[in-house]
Amino acid sequence: MDIQQVKRRFGIIGNSPGLLRGIDIALQVAATDLSVLITGESGTGKEIFPQIIHQHSHRKHSKYIAVNCGAIPEGTIDSELFGHEKGAFTSAHESRKGYFEEADGGTIFLDEVGELPTSSQVRLLRVLETGEFIRVGSSKVLKTSVRVVAATNVKLEQAIRQGRFREDLFYRLSTVPISLPPLRERGHDILLLFRKFALDFADKYKMPSIEPSPEARDLLLAYKWPGNVRQLKNIAEQISVIEPEREISAAKLRQYIPFQQGENLPAIYHPQPANDPSFASEREILYKILFDMKQDVNDLKKLVFELLNNADRGQVSQEHAHLIRKIYAEEGPTLTDVRSSTQGDLNITKPGAFVARKPEPQDIVEDTEEIFEESLSLEDMEKEAITKALEKHVGKRKAAADELGISERTLYRKIKEYNIRAN
Repeated sequence: MDIQQVKRRFGIIGNSPGLLRGIDIALQVAATDLSVLITGESGTGKEIFPQIIHQHSHRKHSKYIAVNCGAIPEGTIDSELFGHEKGAFTSAHESRKGYFEEADGGTIFLDEVGELPTSSQVRLLRVLETGEFIRVGSSKVLKTSVRVVAATNVKLEQAIRQGRFREDLFYRLSTVPISLPPLRERGHDILLLFRKFALDFADKYKMPSIEPSPEARDLLLAYKWPGNVRQLKNIAEQISVIEPEREISAAKLRQYIPFQQGENLPAIYHPQPANDPSFASEREILYKILFDMKQDVNDLKKLVFELLNNADRGQVSQEHAHLIRKIYAEEGPTLTDVRSSTQGDLNITKPGAFVARKPEPQDIVEDTEEIFEESLSLEDMEKEAITKALEKHVGKRKAAADELGISERTLYRKIKEYNIRAN
């Protein structure tokens, strides 16, 4: 059976290369018993491909069971998949076969396989490798011959890095991978699907079919369709039922296309895969970090400016002196063009020194400036502060120590260290 016959049999609409490639792979692998992993965004129609594989395999006359792993509670999923014995848990009033036992000889489709808990992943891996499993509450090993087709909209490679999915199970499931393209990458398939849905709903509700205007068709092609085929079908049904006019304008269509903060606004269609959708959020985070850093730098500039003004008046505390040492002596940044509304411009040219420019009257006309250099050496500042305190208190060390906020013993040690002559 060729691809066109498969499309007619299973109601598949579209001619995009990615879709046709997926159908071709499904037909080629159907005759084998290899495990197949179908990946794609939610709403891309992944559930059709396990049926194609089953119906074209030698198992087509046996059971086909579809299981949504994400819809089964974690506490009961092992019982659902592998069965349980009577008394295995509180509500186990009798023994029960699991899906793998029921589907023996047939095909089992595990949808949303990325949602399986780790303990169930171990059991599933054993079934895939040996065909063996054990019911919950039993010690007897049972055998099954089941073809497993799995599907997920989760990026399993990322789940593996995060420790949420077993790497060995991933490789066992993805013996043959099939990747389905999102609707936004299928080009004019969007118009074909919209037309098909419009005709279906017209027949269902006994009314004329809706028809998009040329501008509306452009809008359909430009929209991102985050919900894919499922979203397109939903919108086609809404418009078919609600709108009295059968020709749908672009303005009317926009009323049915949801968006949040511009995320899903129509964009120019491009047949190549779009960039990673996580980039937008990562970029916003980077912008926020940069803005926060800018604010921190501005705050630091203000603090340093105040410290340098206090240093000029000999009013630097030990804490401030330590901060100046850390900023300029250890890290050695260069700070330029720090301005204050009430002070002159300040240019930090190197660690341990600054150049302060005080505006002169001739600045207004000649745009000249006079440069004053002053040492910011912590030792010189500390020595000068001690000398001034001793002079102020006429050599009385206790009073000078109180003035400086240090102990008399520390003051005595500093006098000896700097060789200060006390009166």
